[in-house]
Amino acid sequence: MKTIKIAISTWLIAMSSGLAAQEDYAKYVDPFIGTGAVAQSLSGNNYPGATVPFGMVQLSPDTREAPDWAQASGYDYNDNTIYGFSHTRLSGTGAADFIDILLLPTTELRRQSSFSHNEEEATPGYYKVRLKDNDILAELTATTRTGVHRYTYPQGKEAMIYIDLDHSANKGSWGRRIENSQIRVVDEYTIEGYRIITGWAKLRKIYFSMKFSAPIKNWEVWNNGTLYKNTCVSNGTDIKGTFNFGNTKQITCTVALSPVSIANARENMQTETGGKDFEALRKAAYAAWNEELGKIGVKTNETDMKIFYTALYHSMIQPNTFSDVNGEYMTADYSVAKVADGHTHYSTFSLWDTFRGAHPLYTIIEPERTSDFVTSMLKQYEYYGYLPIWQLWGQDNYCMIGNHAVPVIVDAVLKGLCHDPRNLKSPTTGKIKSWDNVLYDAVKGSLTTSHLNSPFEVWDKYGYMPEDIQTQSVSITLEQSFDDWCAAQLAKHVGQTEDYEYFMKRSAYYRNLYNHESHFFQPKNGQDEWILPFDPYKYGSNGGSAFTEGNAWQYYWYVPHNIDDLISLTGGKTAFCKKLDEFFTSTKTSGEKNDNASGFVGLYAHGNEPSHHVAYLYTLAGQPQKTQQIVSHIKKELYNTSSSGYAGNDDCGEMSAWYVFSAIGFYPVNPASGEYVIGAPSVDEAVVKVGNGKTFTVKVQRKNEADIYIKEVKLNNKKFTSPVIKHSDIVDGGKLEFIMSSKPHGSILKL
Repeated sequence: MKTIKIAISTWLIAMSSGLAAQEDYAKYVDPFIGTGAVAQSLSGNNYPGATVPFGMVQLSPDTREAPDWAQASGYDYNDNTIYGFSHTRLSGTGAADFIDILLLPTTELRRQSSFSHNEEEATPGYYKVRLKDNDILAELTATTRTGVHRYTYPQGKEAMIYIDLDHSANKGSWGRRIENSQIRVVDEYTIEGYRIITGWAKLRKIYFSMKFSAPIKNWEVWNNGTLYKNTCVSNGTDIKGTFNFGNTKQITCTVALSPVSIANARENMQTETGGKDFEALRKAAYAAWNEELGKIGVKTNETDMKIFYTALYHSMIQPNTFSDVNGEYMTADYSVAKVADGHTHYSTFSLWDTFRGAHPLYTIIEPERTSDFVTSMLKQYEYYGYLPIWQLWGQDNYCMIGNHAVPVIVDAVLKGLCHDPRNLKSPTTGKIKSWDNVLYDAVKGSLTTSHLNSPFEVWDKYGYMPEDIQTQSVSITLEQSFDDWCAAQLAKHVGQTEDYEYFMKRSAYYRNLYNHESHFFQPKNGQDEWILPFDPYKYGSNGGSAFTEGNAWQYYWYVPHNIDDLISLTGGKTAFCKKLDEFFTSTKTSGEKNDNASGFVGLYAHGNEPSHHVAYLYTLAGQPQKTQQIVSHIKKELYNTSSSGYAGNDDCGEMSAWYVFSAIGFYPVNPASGEYVIGAPSVDEAVVKVGNGKTFTVKVQRKNEADIYIKEVKLNNKKFTSPVIKHSDIVDGGKLEFIMSSKPHGSILKL
């Protein structure tokens, strides 16, 4: 009995001192959510393979021989064939790239295998599947810069591994082609090489070092269609090889990547995996995910726990580490630079998507990484002359519109998160610019140096983008107005008064495309004439139309920096809410919808980013109960735990970030304002680690799931009536309490 009492006492002490074991949040993550669409829908375009938070390597199966737009991550849950396991991929994007360095275990000359989901498993940092055709168990795990394979072969069969340096996303898009590649057999345990590929990102250099746990007995390589046996080095544009390990039951293969050199890949491998076996690396990957996921500890029902933590997981897959363990990375001009000690260089910035919700989320739970994200973006400015538009493997692919590194940087600076990597204790006036001024120079330069889809001489001359000069003109005008507002706030912060006035003037240019007769933003030509006929229901794509991946209805609401003015243009709060009512209930359409428009609630398209903030506008117009109803509806109906768990492409975690924010009760309508609009929490509790040992707790009182409406809010035990909560309120720590009710004060959806 005494022993039991001592054990209980020890446990109580551990609990009270915060030494209890880490909560297992990773167990709620299902990497298969969002990996395969059902008929006539999008699903997320996610993948189930092994990666670690913000890692360089994403090791996962490819279920297509040449993955394309609809399978941009390389994997589709509806497929039943695996072509191998490649080491890089995009998560949730609408366009395909990466898909580098493919391996396939086999016992014969085979380049694919069937598989069943009944023999497939995935958890954070780990994936396994049985390849049916040769009865091989394939297991995958990862570190930041390495992918680790463990293949278990059937007894009595020859163990072989097929390596393909030609395998990639579809070569029919983006002018994709292999410029050069190499496989070199260094010794009986080691293969090294590289490939240079152009595609969505131009001239990507991927160096690798590959180490096997068993010796290679013999091999053969196909070099541009010619077969070579046991040749130690092969160079070409189409290299594939099969390596034979004899009658070996199990092989572990570690593949380290580098954007800089083979030598760096070797160092990455030694540093991250040296002396560690597969199980130790698998456990370390799982622990890394638990640490990251634990930055928001929520309590809710089992289904919503799975949706929430899978969404949080997907938001933490990218941006991707792009510097080696020694700090070196490939710059935008293909030379080599090195980050300051203690810092990491990142790439994969899907900014048209992630500036809205994902980056504001990082400012709360990833403040140190946010500083490195900003520094990484700044490095492109130093070489390109403007900040990233859509950066991939260190190169800008110019995809999408706007200059949305600007709001990300401005938001981070104004929240005090951007730390000077030059390690200056105090900038010397007149000699060394303060870091905020350095970042402002990049913001200003990016909004005054013309580049693709951003002809600023046109912007300054007309006060809008004329469609006959710059296509996607209305969408660009609206989004560029917001970017200019962001620049104005940073100009004010660093004391640049004239620049502040200049950018504030440009931030109102959206008004020049508002038609007071049609009550829509409409395209004009260079003669200041409306382009007719005008159909607000007609969709545009990515050029050839005034609207980007949407229509005039979906873009009507994009004035996040001046909602009060948009309300005024609409005719006041009553008229504004009436127009919102029509937006969320109308099913009228005209012609074909854009492929990215999905997840409809009326005309609202949750499956694409321009709509993401709109449900929260009711709150800013005085009818918060409608925000609460619609946000609750979206969370319940447009997210689920199946392979088609998202209503659209996840777009590097943006769809996921919307859910994370909305589940805990607020969302950044203006993502550079330092404010979050109150919505309707669906969790029972959320404890957010905000740094410096502080936590911000959300507590929700409800009797049942029907209680989706807010009856009362308290902040730090005081009644809270503001429609927004400030970033400072969150990161200072404290408690936000919601008392919920099933009784709305008004609603528009009949659920």
